[in-house]
Amino acid sequence: MDALFQIFLGSLLLSLVHASIPSHWLPLIALGKAEKWTNKETLSITAITGAAHTISTIIIGIIVGFVGFRLSESYHFITKIIAPLILIFLGVIYFILEYRHSRIKTSHEHHHIHLDEIIEKRKSKKSIVFALSVAMFFSPCLEIEIYYFTASRFGWLGISIVSTVYFFVTVLGMIFLVNFASKGVQKLNWHFLEHHDKLISGIVLLLVGLLAFFVEY
Repeated sequence: MDALFQIFLGSLLLSLVHASIPSHWLPLIALGKAEKWTNKETLSITAITGAAHTISTIIIGIIVGFVGFRLSESYHFITKIIAPLILIFLGVIYFILEYRHSRIKTSHEHHHIHLDEIIEKRKSKKSIVFALSVAMFFSPCLEIEIYYFTASRFGWLGISIVSTVYFFVTVLGMIFLVNFASKGVQKLNWHFLEHHDKLISGIVLLLVGLLAFFVEY
């Protein structure tokens, strides 16, 4: 398998999992209903907040990728061995968190968006969009940041692939799911995805970490 295609595949897997986690998009549907937004308005706000979320993650990722690229010039084993090990280690951590969560059996899951706070204050639409964008901007996702370190061995090309795939898959994925769930499919049971997101993320991180060991350049 071509090395750059493997970087693309890893980015795609992580981005798909990231976009599909209900805590990223399900609250937007609830907020849209509470504020009586049209479907078009809800989708537009999803695009704005999703973009804010991905942009902050990409900014940090580029910094991580740049550091990884500079280190790889002198220390090949860091991006070849250490980075995949970090992905695998993070996957194991997610498994542990999933186990602890299942033992505690909490009924409330953490969300990037604090709906109760926003709805209670009855802000204007512009204020709500701003508050959502700020909340999402300052909630970058850790999983893809580590993958930037792995992709950095290919220089700016690898960093660009991860950034492009992550941005479009995440934003378009969130828009698709909000639209999909808003058209009479909201009765579907999203419980498994919502309460086992760490398990799913852990599995993908392990797969991507193992895959990274076979990337040659």
